[in-house]
Amino acid sequence: MSTILETHGLTMRFGGVVAVNNVNFSLLERELRCLVGPNGAGKSTFFKCLTGQYPLSHENGRVLIRGADVTGWETYEIVRSGVGIKTQIPSVMNGLTVQENLWLAARRIHGWHGARGAMEEIADELHLGDLLRRNVGELSHGQRQMVEIGIVLVQRPWLVLLDEPAAGMTGNEVERLIGVVRRINLTASVIVVDHDMEFVRLLNSRVTVFHQGAILVEGPSDQVLADPAVLEVYIGSRAT
Repeated sequence: MSTILETHGLTMRFGGVVAVNNVNFSLLERELRCLVGPNGAGKSTFFKCLTGQYPLSHENGRVLIRGADVTGWETYEIVRSGVGIKTQIPSVMNGLTVQENLWLAARRIHGWHGARGAMEEIADELHLGDLLRRNVGELSHGQRQMVEIGIVLVQRPWLVLLDEPAAGMTGNEVERLIGVVRRINLTASVIVVDHDMEFVRLLNSRVTVFHQGAILVEGPSDQVLADPAVLEVYIGSRAT
């Protein structure tokens, strides 16, 4: 399988703090990868570098998407290349209904005639039918998270990047989300950034662990999450 996303020597500094330190990373076609690590490990900064939320130059290393050097691209340029991005804080239009949010996102890709069908398909897949006529600003945080995932999916991306998608969700919502992520992975490569180890365990994917801005270890979830070095940095004394 071909490599569709890679970084070479990716580095991000904030003053004297090195948040991402010379990271070499690669993701295969149709791969599901989880990025984990304790707070301050660098995983979210790395995510923002991949998605253009932090401006990059070649002094920061290189980011390649399907072999194209996208270092320095703006977020909207990355999205236009077929990448779906869900940020940590839901970026939805609170004054509009769920249906209007999904329809506006669908229209960009599917046009006026195809938007409604695409919107209804995603609403059905994510069990949002009962919420379609409600304003997004009235929803719980977990529901808003699912609406934003719908906004991403309705545009039919081939690569999906999700930053803490399970945050604020109930147990039932998390179970539903796991099924959603697996279905996304049938047609797209997926990166999930999260600190919830149980959520990551249930996804049962390949895992990359960040520590002090660098990659500590990578491998299958059951192997990585049982690694003593991972337990030490992630849980500390509670691992003993």
